[in-house]
Amino acid sequence: MSLKLIDVSGLVTIQDSGRKGWRQFGVPTSGPMDAFAYRAANTLVSNPTDCAAFEIGLGDATFQATQDCVIAVTGAGYKLSIYVWEFPLWSSFFVRAGWKISLSKTDNGMWAYLAIAGGIQTQPMLGSRSTYLRGALGGLKGRQLQSDDVVNIGYLSHSSYELAARTFPERAWPAYIQTPTLDVIMGPQTNYFTNESIQIFLSNEYSVSLTSDRMGYRLEGPALTRRNETELISEGLIFGAIQVPSNGQPIVMMADCPTTGGYPKIGTVASADLPLLAQCIPNKSKIRFRETTVAKAQKRHRALISGLNKIVENE
Repeated sequence: MSLKLIDVSGLVTIQDSGRKGWRQFGVPTSGPMDAFAYRAANTLVSNPTDCAAFEIGLGDATFQATQDCVIAVTGAGYKLSIYVWEFPLWSSFFVRAGWKISLSKTDNGMWAYLAIAGGIQTQPMLGSRSTYLRGALGGLKGRQLQSDDVVNIGYLSHSSYELAARTFPERAWPAYIQTPTLDVIMGPQTNYFTNESIQIFLSNEYSVSLTSDRMGYRLEGPALTRRNETELISEGLIFGAIQVPSNGQPIVMMADCPTTGGYPKIGTVASADLPLLAQCIPNKSKIRFRETTVAKAQKRHRALISGLNKIVENE
């Protein structure tokens, strides 16, 4: 079984939960920008939550089923049509062979995820099917997908009809808005910044720059002043870390972030809020930061993930 990509104007890649265990060798984790939406799509079609799926961003994409299948689409910023009908996201659908699946970009988010029952079966690279474009790793030949690409799908262990018409209730989604306030754990280099800069960081709006990508979201707003311009010896980076280069404009590390960096980090975005940031639109969204604690951030993340066990309705 397979899906064929028949038209694409955006960035379509294959992503699973990420390339783990290789950061010590300088290999980024990659994986989905919105990890929650990605996991929800797989859950809707009863795939393991780390199964490979399509990530669609920055434009439109149209697929065609070569055989009967069941898909789920989640995320934000897209309209979905299957054959001649339009459907809401965050649900699963039965698709007949030959039908087209179209995802059209809108203005209320950035990334959509299309999971198919059975999962995408490309060749793993370093233990993952995630596409890392800069390193040409994973996915389909390490590149973004193009028109006429055909991607193989794994064996379906369930009856197709059993997996269709399932819905993820909106109450369990992340609260996607274009003006989010993001929880941030301060540190580890807050001592590199003046007290005034820390207050500026926590009390002002920032927008996402048009120069942002899967490696990092560059923010534009009030510049943050360092106590001195001494650079760090490069140290580890993670998804959500907020670096501040010499121009004072923060950069939030995203899914393809490098494994190390030498700019001081003023804080780290809480995991529960990374999906909100990922779905922010460059040159449009306005974000703010709010200090939190590790314990509170962990509690919010556990509550969000526990919702994945309760998402399936209409069964």
